[in-house]
Amino acid sequence: MRLFEELDHRETPIGPLSLRRRQELSLKVEVYEIKLGDEFLMSSLFTASEIALAHLGLDALAKQEGAAVLVGGLGLGYTAQAALEHPIGSLLVIDLLEPVIDWHRQGLLPMGRALAEDERCRLLAGDFFALARSEAGFDPEQPSRRFDAILLDIDHSPDALLDDRSTAFYRPEGLQALARHLRPGGIFGLWSNEPPDPNFSQRMEAAFAQARAAPVEFYNPLQDRNVVQTVYLGRKAEKGSQAES
Repeated sequence: MRLFEELDHRETPIGPLSLRRRQELSLKVEVYEIKLGDEFLMSSLFTASEIALAHLGLDALAKQEGAAVLVGGLGLGYTAQAALEHPIGSLLVIDLLEPVIDWHRQGLLPMGRALAEDERCRLLAGDFFALARSEAGFDPEQPSRRFDAILLDIDHSPDALLDDRSTAFYRPEGLQALARHLRPGGIFGLWSNEPPDPNFSQRMEAAFAQARAAPVEFYNPLQDRNVVQTVYLGRKAEKGSQAES
């Protein structure tokens, strides 16, 4: 097998996007990477926190069976795949970058066409942050549809953004706008590449009835040290509660 191969390269509205496959000789493993310009968006070498986003978010639901779940940011698909391990009813995945959706449909990624062919899963090209601000919401087939869980993994962190247009989303007003698209008792989960940030935790607490930051620690063999990333979780108030009203 080749030591390095660029599987696809395309221009997008926010910069050049590439899918690469290479051999990590020090670990004797094959690695898939998505890059936007010079920035790494995702690597198959480190997926623990992306998977934890789905499990922590859906484990927090009072009832998973039949739940309607939305994932913002497709990437290599590990969050969506982990969500489908739960007894949910439907999964809508939104990504701004159409080439990423194409790669899943073509089977170019480690999980092949698993997401594209799962009957519960629908892949949709769209701007998550613009849709979060709209009254019509995320699903063009069901305007104003609300979800039991919304899981987001797009930016590196609330303060390290891929595009400045998402800045307002991470403020209390943006998070409150997002909460409109959740059912009562619904869960919002957010992935961050950084350790827990008390300032952002305060913003989450201002927008949701309950909020917490869950550190996710894993070993980085390339740096020979443990790394801490974060899954932020917010719960919308139950219907009829004082916080909900």
